[in-house]
Amino acid sequence: MGRILVTGGSGFLGANLCVRLIADGNRVICVDNNCTGRLTNVAGLLKNKNFRFLEQDIIEPFSIEEKIDQIYNFACPASPAAYQGKNAIFTTKTCVIGALNMLQLAKQHGAVILQASTSEVYGDPTEHPQKETYSGNVNPIGIRSCYDEGKRCAESIFFDYHREEGVPIRIVRIFNTYGPNMAPDDGRVVSNFICQALEQSNITIHGDGSQTRSFCYVDDLIEIIVRVMNGPRDFTGPVNIGNPSEFTINELAKKILDKIPTPSKIIHLPLPKDDPARRNPDISLARKEFEWFPKITLDEGLDRTIDYFKKILDP
Repeated sequence: MGRILVTGGSGFLGANLCVRLIADGNRVICVDNNCTGRLTNVAGLLKNKNFRFLEQDIIEPFSIEEKIDQIYNFACPASPAAYQGKNAIFTTKTCVIGALNMLQLAKQHGAVILQASTSEVYGDPTEHPQKETYSGNVNPIGIRSCYDEGKRCAESIFFDYHREEGVPIRIVRIFNTYGPNMAPDDGRVVSNFICQALEQSNITIHGDGSQTRSFCYVDDLIEIIVRVMNGPRDFTGPVNIGNPSEFTINELAKKILDKIPTPSKIIHLPLPKDDPARRNPDISLARKEFEWFPKITLDEGLDRTIDYFKKILDP
């Protein structure tokens, strides 16, 4: 049984990860300030003797008395609706100062630490699909840069701690992910479209809808994250993780409208600045090193996610 700390553990991905780690027989300390996470996401774990919730902001240093074997660093607002505007400075602090604090904690415990990085490090890419060797096309002063550049800086800090302090690290670059434990007001496109359709509101597409994304169901993503953490000790990454099947936003909207009976109409709004035109991962490295490929199709994943939102919107 491993002793594992998960930051951002009551958020969308963090909560799903906690469930998986507990199911695998580990002892888990879930750390979150609940800025964008929700305690309801881990409510089913709170009475488990191997699970502990600690309300804590990782921008502030803290200590853990019991020995920690692994740290998954998932703390950070992850949707544009959450990290733009008033949360921009907080987001950068979480990415950078939070990463420094967690790396120091990993050093103290001799723990392996995994950084949840993002496809946003590629910005609005000029390479398709995106490989880990692509250095990206990021606007350093745009409204998204608090997240994009914050995550890029975090990757840099992780490698510096690995080279200078000998801290064992893993970096995964996560592409668009969806599924249970997303908040209705999450702000990302899958949850937006599903909730709008269920609530019979207009489906809001930013731009003409020709921009593409690659959508990975959360169970597939958690599987590869756990494999990377427990993989060869000399494997640092970064490694792209996501579903390489590429869909336009218009195609996604049509799929959801075909699945949910609703009078909702599609309306188009202005495209936000620096919104990527295409996003598609090259996952050759993940396939080679970890024999991983997503199993759940977009249609199957959408069905599961729609069922989840039906339950929480109409309990």
